[in-house]
Amino acid sequence: MIPWLRGNDPEIDPFPPVQRASRKYNGLLVAGGDLSVPRLLAAYRHGIFPWFNPDEPILWWSPDPRMVLFPKEFKLSRSLRKRLGRGDFQVRADTAFTQVMRECAAPREGAAGTWISEAMIQAYTALHQVGYAHSIETWRRGESGEEILVGGLYGVGIGRVFFGESMFMRQTDASKVAFAHLAGWLRQHDYGVIDCQMSTPHLASLGAREIPRSEFTELLARFTLEPGISDWTQLA
Repeated sequence: MIPWLRGNDPEIDPFPPVQRASRKYNGLLVAGGDLSVPRLLAAYRHGIFPWFNPDEPILWWSPDPRMVLFPKEFKLSRSLRKRLGRGDFQVRADTAFTQVMRECAAPREGAAGTWISEAMIQAYTALHQVGYAHSIETWRRGESGEEILVGGLYGVGIGRVFFGESMFMRQTDASKVAFAHLAGWLRQHDYGVIDCQMSTPHLASLGAREIPRSEFTELLARFTLEPGISDWTQLA
């Protein structure tokens, strides 16, 4: 039986300990609550994230093991290195946050739908407006000279931890280029870890690996309390 959050105040009705997350359901911890800024920040600080379909209640997850990427372990393939060297993309941060989210939410080939609902877009845009959610954007100049958003990703930054959420591409390698810049920036600023949530072959090819949830929460307890990047728009 999955427990429910009855209130919207994370101090009055806090999340259960992550050790209680369901193994049967791959880390499902609790349902209910809301997507307010205080609730989302409380979730991420404890290694919990929301993931649910638009017709479902809010579901909160804390899988074990956890897929993470340590910025110093990012693997830059030969082909991606060549792509970066061509310089045909410009990468910026936090100039089109909501647009990146909507691109991530757009229908994809072979996918029945998206978990990035309008409620999620509004919630993370609010988190962006108070300085915690960020977008890394890949731009390319069109034939008429206009700048076109062709790829990117978004996530949540607390202290020196970046919690990745989703990425998209409209041109080959556009999302990989954004991720490579993110990993480089975070390495330069001595970030501790990038949370990738779930294991995928693509993330593994970039250097991500699984660690026990207990180790992940120990990293959060350390790195979320340390000062992170103050102005992401200066990263480009």
